[in-house]
Amino acid sequence: MHKSAKKTNQAHNTVYDQVIHTALHLFTKQGYFNTSIPDIVHSSGCSTGSIYHHFKDKEGIASALYENLLERMNSSLDEIEQKHPTSKLRCRAVIELLFHLTETEPEVMEFILYAKHKEFLPGKRPICSSKPFQKMREFVVLGVDKGEFYPMDDLIAASSLYGGALRMIYLRLDGVLNYSLMDKLEEVWKCAWRSVAIQ
Repeated sequence: MHKSAKKTNQAHNTVYDQVIHTALHLFTKQGYFNTSIPDIVHSSGCSTGSIYHHFKDKEGIASALYENLLERMNSSLDEIEQKHPTSKLRCRAVIELLFHLTETEPEVMEFILYAKHKEFLPGKRPICSSKPFQKMREFVVLGVDKGEFYPMDDLIAASSLYGGALRMIYLRLDGVLNYSLMDKLEEVWKCAWRSVAIQ
C-alpha cells in the first residue's frame, strides 16, 4: 500500500474509532437525544467536518455504534460456538461473556440493554431480535433438540437459562450489587442449569 494511502486509512480509522468511542460514552451517560454533534466534537477532539465526512448525521453515528457492538458480540459468540462442543458449555460461556463485558466495559452493556434503540434507530431490528441474541437462542434450541436440556418451549428455555444472569447484570449496572459478577458466575450458572437440566 502506498504511504499516503496508508496514512489516510489510519486517519480514517482514528476519527471513526474516536467518534464511536465518544458517542458510546455520551449516549450512555446523558442519552441519545441529549447529545448533540457539538458535544461529540468537543469530547472527541475531532472536527465537525471530519465527523460529517465519516457519518451522515447523529443517527448515522448511533447506527454505526449499534452495528459495531453487535458485530463484536456476534464475533465472540462465533468463538464460543467453535470452542465448545455442547450447548451446555456454550450457554455457560455466554453468561461468562456477558458478565465479563459488564465488569470491563459497562457502557457497552448499558447501550445494548438500556438504550431505546427503536426511538432513534427505527429501521433497526429490536435488540432481542438481533443476530447475537438469535445465536444465543440457537444454542438453547440445539440443546433441547439434542436432549441436553429438558424438552420445553424454546423461549421458555432461553429465558430460564439467561434470565437470571441478565437480571444480575441490570442490578450490577444500576449499582445495587457491590461485588463483581464474575465472583458469582458459578452460583448463577448452577441455578440457570438446574432450570433446564433433565432431572
